[in-house]
Amino acid sequence: MTLIVNLLLKEEGFSPHFYFDTLGFATIGVGRMIDRKKGGGITREEAMYLLNNDIDRIYAAFDVAIPWYDTLNGVRQAVLASMAFQMGVPGLLRFKNTLRAMEEGRYADAAAHMRQSRWYSQTPQRAERAARAMESGLEADLEL
Repeated sequence: MTLIVNLLLKEEGFSPHFYFDTLGFATIGVGRMIDRKKGGGITREEAMYLLNNDIDRIYAAFDVAIPWYDTLNGVRQAVLASMAFQMGVPGLLRFKNTLRAMEEGRYADAAAHMRQSRWYSQTPQRAERAARAMESGLEADLEL
């Protein structure tokens, strides 16, 4: 396995970002063609692997940036992670009033601050579900 991996890394190279290969097809990683026109893409299993890695990175960032997040119930943790997934952890950290209210257990205030944000006006249905779940702490409000 190592021989073929090393050969393909040499021949294909590695790019952590989307690029067009020499024939103009959308590609990523080590020559992984993802261009729909050529039948490329990833499997659901691969997407779930990537998603779980992303979630792990978000929670690792929370350990540093929002050390009190583990005092929240699972629903409120999921709301924070979803927000970070959508706008990045740095974007989430700009919600200073929301985060302060959450840390203090003032979930209705946190939800109100969420509703007053530009994020809310940009993605109102998603943000409203998040705000309702933040306020209630109930999974049902996530409408899964």
